[in-house]
Amino acid sequence: MLTHHTVVWLDHVEARIIHFTVDSSEEKIVKSTSTHPHLHVKSGHVGGGRSAENTDYFKKILETLHESVEILLMGPGNEKNELMKYAKTHQHLIAEKIVATLTADHPTDPQLLAFAKKYFVARDRMNADPVEALSESGN
Repeated sequence: MLTHHTVVWLDHVEARIIHFTVDSSEEKIVKSTSTHPHLHVKSGHVGGGRSAENTDYFKKILETLHESVEILLMGPGNEKNELMKYAKTHQHLIAEKIVATLTADHPTDPQLLAFAKKYFVARDRMNADPVEALSESGN
């Protein structure tokens, strides 16, 4: 599905990807194949408290984003930032399409889609040509 906008919500277990236009949407889920448990840094613990980067998971997510024009990454933890770093290193053309990484707990798919639509409407307004916007308003 060729879409202008895509929102990706991910954590260490799964990525929920919604490609959407004004009047349609398509959802995909990519599951992590990592067997590492989710780790937190704890005081007094030897080591970094982090599992290794899950490159297969990131590759599968990025494969779904080739036809997107603008991408919003969301999630509760650091996985979205790790995906962004991975994309900058390995898929720079997709990384250039990522417009923001935002923190979000665990929204439902309808909540995620509604938020992304509002986000992109506001972004599109902010990025509009000011001269064109003035001419459209009759000024």
